[in-house]
Amino acid sequence: MHHDHPPFDSSHARQWRGSRRFFLPFAIFFFISMLLFIGGTAAILYLIFSEYPGVRNWWLLLCGVPFALLFIIFNIINTIFRRFARPMGQIFNAIDSVAEGDLSVRVQESNSPQIRQLTKRFNHMVSELERAETQRRNLTADVAHELRTPLHIIQGNLEGLIDGVYQPTPEHINNTLDETKLLARLVDDLQTLSLAEAGQLPLHPTRFLLADLINDLTSSFSSSTSAHGIDLKTNISDPSKEISADYDRLNQVLSNLISNAIRHTPKGGIISLEIESTSGGVRIVVRDTGQGIPAEDVPFIFDRFWRGDKSRTERTHSGLGLAIARQLVRAHGGTITAESEVGKGTTFVIELSNSS
Repeated sequence: MHHDHPPFDSSHARQWRGSRRFFLPFAIFFFISMLLFIGGTAAILYLIFSEYPGVRNWWLLLCGVPFALLFIIFNIINTIFRRFARPMGQIFNAIDSVAEGDLSVRVQESNSPQIRQLTKRFNHMVSELERAETQRRNLTADVAHELRTPLHIIQGNLEGLIDGVYQPTPEHINNTLDETKLLARLVDDLQTLSLAEAGQLPLHPTRFLLADLINDLTSSFSSSTSAHGIDLKTNISDPSKEISADYDRLNQVLSNLISNAIRHTPKGGIISLEIESTSGGVRIVVRDTGQGIPAEDVPFIFDRFWRGDKSRTERTHSGLGLAIARQLVRAHGGTITAESEVGKGTTFVIELSNSS
């Protein structure tokens, strides 16, 4: 659900800059006044005690103390201004820039440890905002791209049928139906992902044997792996291991991972499902001997619409499977990670706690 936030009020930053502009002339005026006062006082004292040489030397030293004290105070104030006031002014200016939509702004780190920590956290916050904004824009472009192709195909087929270019044969009708199914699947995946990211996806946890889940998965994918010449193996260290989770959602996660493995594993390859008990719960490993993923792409494989094939020629899948898998695992309070090496395969590791 979208929430409208009130615009940032930069009046405090403007007040800060206004106060700083007022402070500098005032400080200069104050120090000049003090200098004239102390200098005048010293001159008068010198004239009064000039007839007494012994006393005059002491008063000269006494009159020099305010100058030294003034010099020390000036340096202290100048140091405080450089270490705290100036960096804070830069931060306020950066806040104004962020409020105006400039998320590329960064604040230079200060020498003060306290201000440096504040600056680092501010820069990290702005970096996260910039990354989120980039993802939002990319999501809009990706959704438009994914919707455009099937809609154009459906429109072209229907116009062809109406204009008599195509005959209403089962082949043309089925092609159009396949495109509508692709659209429906994309919309369903987007809805599932949005609900999961918002923490509003309903889960129905039950207590079940993980071995039963693995057996169901191997039965479901046995024909597909056989058709591709892939060997699907299982390794369950504890067949009696139980877990509390949403059976269907966990099945969906593992199905997405196995489907990806089948698409990227060549004939003669191996896909293995492994269940390992841990001190805090269970570890589920999906491993394949496929083509692997380049190291620079691994951090992004769980992003929406990520595909290893940048040409996007393969359209039977929405590109949301791994993003949905991550959100469903997180909804169970678990984690999912991936390791891959080009030419050797990919390994996905799911960690779930006993309380899941």
